[in-house]
Amino acid sequence: MTFQFEDFLLDPERRELRRAETFLALEPQVFDLLLYLVRNRERVVTRDNLIDAIWNGRVVSESTLTSRINAARRAVNDNGEEQRLIRTIARKGLRFVGEVTELSPAATHAAPGKPAASALAGLPLPDRPAIAVLPFINLSGEAEQDYFSDGISEDIITALSKLRWFFVIARNSSFIYKGRTVHLRQVAEELGVRYVVEGSVRKDGDRVRITAQLNDVATGSHVWAERYDRELADVFAVQDEITEAIVAAIEPQLYAAESFRAQRKPPDSMDAWDLLMRALSHYWRVTRQDHVAAQALLEKAIALDPNYGKALGLLGTSYMFTAHMGWMDMANAIPVAERAARAAIRADDEDAWAHNALGHVNLFARRFEDSLAEFETALRLNPNFALAQGYYGLALGYCGRWRDADEAARRAIRLSPRDPYAPVYFGIAAFARYLGRDYEEAIRLAQESLRQRSDFVGGHRVLTAAAGMAGQTEIARAALKELQRTQPNVSLAWIAEFMPIKLATDREHYLEGFRRAGLT
Repeated sequence: MTFQFEDFLLDPERRELRRAETFLALEPQVFDLLLYLVRNRERVVTRDNLIDAIWNGRVVSESTLTSRINAARRAVNDNGEEQRLIRTIARKGLRFVGEVTELSPAATHAAPGKPAASALAGLPLPDRPAIAVLPFINLSGEAEQDYFSDGISEDIITALSKLRWFFVIARNSSFIYKGRTVHLRQVAEELGVRYVVEGSVRKDGDRVRITAQLNDVATGSHVWAERYDRELADVFAVQDEITEAIVAAIEPQLYAAESFRAQRKPPDSMDAWDLLMRALSHYWRVTRQDHVAAQALLEKAIALDPNYGKALGLLGTSYMFTAHMGWMDMANAIPVAERAARAAIRADDEDAWAHNALGHVNLFARRFEDSLAEFETALRLNPNFALAQGYYGLALGYCGRWRDADEAARRAIRLSPRDPYAPVYFGIAAFARYLGRDYEEAIRLAQESLRQRSDFVGGHRVLTAAAGMAGQTEIARAALKELQRTQPNVSLAWIAEFMPIKLATDREHYLEGFRRAGLT
């Protein structure tokens, strides 16, 4: 049964929220929370009810619960002040108050003249073998072990991504299918791939059982499948074996020619890897609170293994992202992030995250050529690294190469078409178009960024400036109001000081857009 309210469709079977024909990406917990509220709309739902239903009764901080409620409101274009759909009942809980219509599956998916698939469906296949690795299913019976099975999937994605002759969908887009029963053909159409990998993980004490299967969606056949029963300490070897088997099955001649072996330096401590995977589960949620949690977990991982390159690289990247969003003072973030990034490279010069982190540091330290070189190294090591591709676009834009920046941002979107970071990539493309004086396209891209994530500061910045330059006064004023809400410290002086725009003409051009919008 699918639920319709206003122009939204909430589909529990497909685990999709759509507005008109547009798919809205939601974190799994946010989707579950919204669905629970809609299903229980006839009563007030207490916070304990939510914790029992969404987190299986585990201890959850007030800030985590609040952030998921706020995310559910943003997804349906609601907020804590208006409370048009999700209403807070003082000292009691929450209630979904929108008018809901229950639709049959046929009515939902077979509307005359309109395809049921999202706006991103039917992506063309690239000129390389295109593959998506779905999140491996956790069969341990404990939801808190999800991060472990997610980590297995993530490492396989990373290993495949390093192969220049594969096109590998980024983790964040593959993981939108977590917990959903969905036909592999739908996955292939929505992500634009031919091959899909799926599997499961059962962790029991010091042993782990991993199954993996490679599917050719074009022919409907299973190309390869295997089951591994190993000691927990052998999990990294299993990941390599799975990756090798996938490569050998898809491109045997390339496998034979290159004698493939995943270039990955495993951590010295299994506990350090465990902490890294917990940190990544927070990092990809793209909120201030989750980045703080990720940083704390990464510090613990590094304390256990001071030479863990990926943990150091991720820590440096996280600090730079929080500073770029205005959540942390840039002057404080740069030295901490630089120490982590350089330590990461010393520990493992072949790790793309390490060079991605140093690329960020160099960019905001205004070492522009060094920044471009580090992002290029990260992409040489991992050509399918969507995050590095997007931020390479940002660096190109700040260096005045707006056409190259636009292309890089669009490559990032194609590598991960259903990504929580996609609003960032759309914002980078919008900034590139702004520099190219294409204000209408900059507005469109910025609005798409904010449609996907209404609290994304970068989208508000570009929309404000572009609308200001385009003379769209109402849009500019509304965008400036939202920008000041999401980044209270924003000012002309802040933009001039902390946004590392290399060319004085580009910087003045950007500031002029804000002036016309009314920023002082």
